[in-house]
Amino acid sequence: MATQQDTKNRISSVKNIQKITKAMEMVAAARLRRAEQRIEAMRPYADAIRRMTGRVVEAVERIPDLPLLEEHDETRRVGLLLVTGDRGLAGPFNSQIIRAGNKREAELKREGKEVVWYASGKRGISSLSFRGHDPVIARQGYTDRPAYSNARDLANDIATQYEEGNVDRVEMIFNHYESAMSQEVQRDVLLPLQQIEALVTDEEGQDTREDEDQQKRRGLWIYEPDPEEMLKRLVPDYIEISIYRALLESTASEHGARMTAMRNAQENATEMIEDLELQMNRQRQAEITQEIMEVVAGAEGLT
Repeated sequence: MATQQDTKNRISSVKNIQKITKAMEMVAAARLRRAEQRIEAMRPYADAIRRMTGRVVEAVERIPDLPLLEEHDETRRVGLLLVTGDRGLAGPFNSQIIRAGNKREAELKREGKEVVWYASGKRGISSLSFRGHDPVIARQGYTDRPAYSNARDLANDIATQYEEGNVDRVEMIFNHYESAMSQEVQRDVLLPLQQIEALVTDEEGQDTREDEDQQKRRGLWIYEPDPEEMLKRLVPDYIEISIYRALLESTASEHGARMTAMRNAQENATEMIEDLELQMNRQRQAEITQEIMEVVAGAEGLT
């Protein structure tokens, strides 16, 4: 049975951990606000280039002779890009991406397709390696504050994989930031471009499908230069911006998840301290009672 001193030591240890989790929550909260500002500024631009690229794809009469724009005859190998973080202590942030990737792999294998793994973030890389997968592309060290250059490097490597015929389609799985309490796993198609659906964003920032009137108005667009030339310029930018947005979404989601996890840890620590203090008081009361009984027994023995 634990002594009173052992219980005191446990209370002291839990209080120290509580201080650490409090500090980590404050750091995550500060970083979250900056990450929210970056993603709020990025979303309208990413949505606009997504819509524009989709409309140009539908407007071209002939796909330009560009390897990145060639849709392969058969989809046999699918590249899965998992966007995770470099650190843990963020609740289910990393694990839900890994689970979504494993689930998607099982679906593709049932369809007779082979999966090629790509990973951004140390946690994703280590999880894939632990499961016996060797990521063809692995990037880490920037998830706390990703730069556009990180997205460009990742996009160039993925584009090379597609151009060389190593994969026939590329999908990206990441955490879409909803709030500090909620992060939703999202899966987007990066390549081929022909399989990307054009989306329209309403005034509240929600994605909605184009109705018939919108499609008619879209058909009246005049392109200068011609759509084929525009597509050559848009494709590399679209891939880079799509990956950059996913990195920003993932960063905001990670900070939000970590802030929430540290807050929950503090609440659990508070409950544990209360239980340990109650246990210590009971131990103290038991020791006092025992001492009184010994004194009474000694006094009775002298009479």
